[in-house]
Amino acid sequence: MDDISHPIVRLEAEVSAGLIGHQDMVERLLIALLVGGHVLIEGPPGVAKTRTVKLLARHLPGSHGRIQCTPDLLPADLTGTQVYRPETGAFDFIPGPLFHSLVLVDEINRAPPKVQSALLEAMAERQVTTSGVTRALPDPFMVVATQNPIEHEGTFPLPEAQMDRFLLHLSLGLPQAEHERAILDLVEAEEIARSAAPAAPMSGEELRLAQEEVARVHLAPALKDFMVRLVMASRPGGAVADWVEHPVSPRGTLALAASVRARAWLKGRDYGLPEDAQALAGDVLSHRLVPSWAAVSEGRTGRSLVEEILRTVEPW
Repeated sequence: MDDISHPIVRLEAEVSAGLIGHQDMVERLLIALLVGGHVLIEGPPGVAKTRTVKLLARHLPGSHGRIQCTPDLLPADLTGTQVYRPETGAFDFIPGPLFHSLVLVDEINRAPPKVQSALLEAMAERQVTTSGVTRALPDPFMVVATQNPIEHEGTFPLPEAQMDRFLLHLSLGLPQAEHERAILDLVEAEEIARSAAPAAPMSGEELRLAQEEVARVHLAPALKDFMVRLVMASRPGGAVADWVEHPVSPRGTLALAASVRARAWLKGRDYGLPEDAQALAGDVLSHRLVPSWAAVSEGRTGRSLVEEILRTVEPW
């Protein structure tokens, strides 16, 4: 993928041009797109979580929708509902916002458990069931959810089963001073050039071909062993086992392998490297393990435990 005219290269460049200091987030979103995964972005208000997803949606095939989560949200608000037509005497199905290729779920932890369960089926099975009828979702289908770590009043924390459905969990902080200054200039320039026409989105065929190339990226046996050892470090007998209540499941190993393939491809390689696994381990594994109460009491988090694993588990 060294060709600068490749649709994915153009997409990455165009999305990055509208952001300051979020190159890693753009890369992670493209990784999820290339392997058909979903992303959870956690960060304080105003750090461009929603903006990033909107920029990405402008360049992708298919339609995109947005769900603003509130405590009174109902599953039908996501999946759609049956509407009675008096003129025909029949019920017609009106699709909900999940029937888009890219779905932004804003403040997902404000959605009640029933809504989170409906979203779980859509993310895991790429289908929704309403009134006893199962309907397939578009292909491609990608969910990008956001949540605010500051406010917890009126929220419903995501259960472990829901968290495990996200390929990547990104944690954002506030920008540095130089980035803050650049953001001012960027927004000012956008206000002046408001009439600029967006670039044409990539086609579904272009995305499918890129996904096929990613699937063919080679992972050496030694690299696979390294990724397995990273995961096993969270299980009984592992480096951080004493601090883990629930370790990473095999789905975490599969997610890490898929993400490594996509990152290697984005870097222009047809083979993965240990550095790919090391760069992605925090975003892939941290939300898939549950720290013990002892770990929480000492201020340890899933991400800090993964960092400790990376310090103790050598690639070779």
